[in-house]
Amino acid sequence: MGLRSESFYREPGMWGFIHRSFTKAMGYDDHDLGKPLIGICNTYSELNKCHVHFRELAAAVKRGVWEAGGLPLEFPTVSLGEPFVQPTTMLYRNLQAIDTEEMLRAHPLDGVVLLGGCDKTIPAQLMAAASVDIPALQVSGGPMLDGHSGAQVLGACTDCYRFTEAHAAGELDASRLAAAEDDICRSAGHCMVMGTASTMAVLAEALGMMLPGTAAIPAVDSRRLRACAASGRRIVGMVQEDLRPSCILTEDAFENAIRVLMALGGSTNAVIHLIAIAGRLGIPLPLQLFDTLSRSTPWIANLRPSGVHQMEAFYYAGGSEALVGTLLPLLHGGAGTCTGRTLAENYAGARVRMDGVIAPLERPLAAEGGIAILKGNLCPQGAVIKQTAASPTLLCHRGRARVLAAPDACPEDVVPGDILVLAGWGPVGGPGMPEVGQVRMPPALVRRGVRDMVRISDARLSGTSYGTLVAHVAPEAAVGGPLGLVREGDEILLDVGARRLELLVGERELARRAAGSTGPRPVAGRGYVGLYRRHVLQADQGCDFDFLLPEAAEGRPGPPSRQAREDGA
Repeated sequence: MGLRSESFYREPGMWGFIHRSFTKAMGYDDHDLGKPLIGICNTYSELNKCHVHFRELAAAVKRGVWEAGGLPLEFPTVSLGEPFVQPTTMLYRNLQAIDTEEMLRAHPLDGVVLLGGCDKTIPAQLMAAASVDIPALQVSGGPMLDGHSGAQVLGACTDCYRFTEAHAAGELDASRLAAAEDDICRSAGHCMVMGTASTMAVLAEALGMMLPGTAAIPAVDSRRLRACAASGRRIVGMVQEDLRPSCILTEDAFENAIRVLMALGGSTNAVIHLIAIAGRLGIPLPLQLFDTLSRSTPWIANLRPSGVHQMEAFYYAGGSEALVGTLLPLLHGGAGTCTGRTLAENYAGARVRMDGVIAPLERPLAAEGGIAILKGNLCPQGAVIKQTAASPTLLCHRGRARVLAAPDACPEDVVPGDILVLAGWGPVGGPGMPEVGQVRMPPALVRRGVRDMVRISDARLSGTSYGTLVAHVAPEAAVGGPLGLVREGDEILLDVGARRLELLVGERELARRAAGSTGPRPVAGRGYVGLYRRHVLQADQGCDFDFLLPEAAEGRPGPPSRQAREDGA
């Protein structure tokens, strides 16, 4: 197998001369130029708090590459940090994926180690790796250490919602709120609950694209540096074996990842991201597959916001390794991984090391997985709810719609049985589908002790959110979806057990409303935002750009799903 870098450095004539000369100008010699060229995609940024320790991680990866006989060269790409990017990092996930893909294509890299962490960075990097298909290995930055306030363990950003909601209701004074700001984030790393960042790290491992047992190591634990060095060594081996993402990211691998997502009670955002990553390979992941696997996968990870523990305890209990090992009877054990071994071989000896964090399959926390997929006339193409983080009494609920003009524009006369509806915040309407689906609870109800109510939107949720929150309603209101037809006082039925979300309005009346509406918003905007709004797909299709899918490049329809092939057999 020839290396990409060989043709670059051995090219005859002037350009080969330039390639060698300019590389030698950085202190390398002919001996180095004969080694596999390994890119280290470093998303370090001081505007991304979750990645501020990535220089140290990159140095450890380099050490491993050198040890294995490779030549490591570090390069930057777009870095997306949830706390600072406006209006939402989801608007720029595809931009980071494009940036990463084009840098991998443009340079003569034989393999790449992808350093990601905060919510959209790992999905973007895996989308790019799937498209370019050179040997690639994912490394996550790891979760923060737990926050502490006395004996109370705090988690970002689940407690960000809790504290600010209590303060708005007058239950928490300004000094206590300020103290919480100092207590909650005490190290480098991403959110330490099972939010999107932690979820995507574990799923990257479940997909086979990350070394076993490394997803949950705390950001500042020395074992993360060791994992980085091991990743540097392993990527050289992957190059020598020509082990590419297309060999790892198979239908079986994605089904494994979906089951792990459900067992984790992980972020609803992972549904969108997995669809997008699979889409780059022409593998369809219909929402029904998520629901089918959720119904047959128990929830076993007792982690916030669904459960009570956080990522530190999860790691001490055996972490991603113990979770995948516990789930092996439900997984495709023969799926290939970055180690060159199968999933079953990687996790055969895994065990749970601490009680109460990862439940056994025979005594799960719940019989079904964390996420349910809803269908109905309000969401013809689907919607999601994290049922393990919802109030059990609201999982079957019929109530009056209260239509919000904005996420913080709740009517004063809301009563506990009402259903809050927020439309116009999807991929096109947002733009970028911001995380505004956890509409703030009305302070007056909080003061009365009401902590949850049904909230429905075409927006997304933070993976750290909790409550009875229906999101990703598709199609979104901005492209003519029925959520935009809901009127104040309409009745809505949510029945999670039956997977139903219905607007209890007659078809004739809905047709009348649709005929009288202004229709889809005109797509406008310059630059990247304009490009995004013109080409982004809906939530059930992964919110990727239509022109980035393989069938768009080749001018042909994508392959049929596994189910379609089986039905036709």
